[in-house]
Amino acid sequence: MKRRTLIALTAAVLAAPTIALAQAGSKPVRIIVSFNAGGPVDTMARTLAGPLGQALGRTVIVENKPGANGAIGANEVLRSDPDGSAIWITSVGAAAINPTVYPNLPYNMQRDFAPVSLVANNVELFVVNTKEPAQDAAEFVANIKSGKSSPAIASSGIGSIPHLALAQLELATGLNLLHVPYNGMAPVLNDLMGGQVAGVFADVPAVMNHVRGGRLKPLGIASPTRHPLLPDVKTFQEQGFPNVDTNNWYAMFVSAKTPPAVVEQLNTAVRAAVADPEANAKILQSGAEPKSSTPQELAALLKADTDKWAKLIKDRNIEVK
Repeated sequence: MKRRTLIALTAAVLAAPTIALAQAGSKPVRIIVSFNAGGPVDTMARTLAGPLGQALGRTVIVENKPGANGAIGANEVLRSDPDGSAIWITSVGAAAINPTVYPNLPYNMQRDFAPVSLVANNVELFVVNTKEPAQDAAEFVANIKSGKSSPAIASSGIGSIPHLALAQLELATGLNLLHVPYNGMAPVLNDLMGGQVAGVFADVPAVMNHVRGGRLKPLGIASPTRHPLLPDVKTFQEQGFPNVDTNNWYAMFVSAKTPPAVVEQLNTAVRAAVADPEANAKILQSGAEPKSSTPQELAALLKADTDKWAKLIKDRNIEVK
């Protein structure tokens, strides 16, 4: 009897991931977006939904759960069955920055989530109103230091990647710039084009159409290398400002209770979706860099960026009040 029981228990353990997959097979896969429809992360999710569904052989839908700086979307995934049918897609903010900015966050990235895959790298571009006379960031900074201007620089919110890129610029230049935090990037861009603020760091996909249309002027890229769609825009490093280097990456996570075999299956499918020629070209054209990873690589990136941004936030005494 003991031998039979042991065999039965072993078989049950080995079959658990298969059972989870089978039970989830009749359900659509939901990609939970922690931001409003129409934004860069939402666009990324909708770009990948089709090829991800093909790779999984399942229906994939996108659901927007904005609010609480990503916590509503995160909790939606944690409340769902841990069978791979609910995937959280997020930018670096809710995953690697919020744990420092919001000490009472209702989720813990290390404890509650399992990394699936990176889906894109996404650097910040510093853009200004077209009436700004400076032709690059070096001239922009020189004008401030000479007293020719004292511009207000916007961000999409305190503790956001645009705000932290601004903090990096202040450290690199020795300037103390007037920071004007907004609630989201859309109102920032309206006021920037209207002349109420002078500049902002933004994800390339968020401002690419405005740059192409001549409504915003790019002065510098916060990346080690120039952007392929903006080859004439110098990096901050090239302009004499080191360590202005951001990557507002997008990635997918599931509940940490999800069986490892299911996570691996999702990873394989996500990597296939990112590599899909049509999706890949659309991501590139938007201004982001399609980039997948193993779960282990994403875990290492999450840890490194959590440490990196925590140090900057603490050094600059950045607090959300």
